[in-house]
Amino acid sequence: FEGKLKLFQAHNGYRFSLDALLLAHFMTCRRGAMIADLGTGNGVIALTLAYLHSSLSIVGVEIQPSMVDRASRNVRMNGFQERVTISQADVRNIQETFSPESFAAVVCNPPYRRTTSGRISPNVERKIARHEIAAGLADFLRAGAYLLPIKGRIAMIYPAVRVVDLIQSMRNVNLEPKRLRMVHSFADAKASLVLVEAVKGGKSGNEALSPLIVYRKGKQYTT
Repeated sequence: FEGKLKLFQAHNGYRFSLDALLLAHFMTCRRGAMIADLGTGNGVIALTLAYLHSSLSIVGVEIQPSMVDRASRNVRMNGFQERVTISQADVRNIQETFSPESFAAVVCNPPYRRTTSGRISPNVERKIARHEIAAGLADFLRAGAYLLPIKGRIAMIYPAVRVVDLIQSMRNVNLEPKRLRMVHSFADAKASLVLVEAVKGGKSGNEALSPLIVYRKGKQYTT
């Protein structure tokens, strides 16, 4: 955003990627809504939403104390204290921190990899952010379903190869996928990610949006 947002990140810990920005732009945001960002990390999605939508209030939920401190620092540095709050909580026990149906929408960029998939980073922040160490997909979806009222929305980004897992897991907790968009690095490449927005208690039927192509030749962004 041409330097209008600033973020502290760890040199050796978790660092956000393009996924977070794609998700923040994809989700449906209704004016004046209260939004929960599950697994907020350094607060990049919460801050991006606050920057893009001046009427929103966002609570970033994070389990790691170091990330909570960094996200809180980022909120203060960008002057969003009145609309963005960072809360230390475990999504597996979300009911200990928040009341049911207390948010109009939920956004979540969960860990992508199972504990048996790929090399697990020795760095704690990266390990928890990338692998389902502290919480898995089902945990985040259960927390999202708990926080949402009927007709509330949840938006997520996930590896395209696990799209069936995502949709099945959503339906297991009464979250019906309504919008879906595949993300491709290049126009001729296979999809690498999928953006999905679901509605709690929604009827069957979804809108498959046009693919999102990230790069032109030479790795120039398409938008």
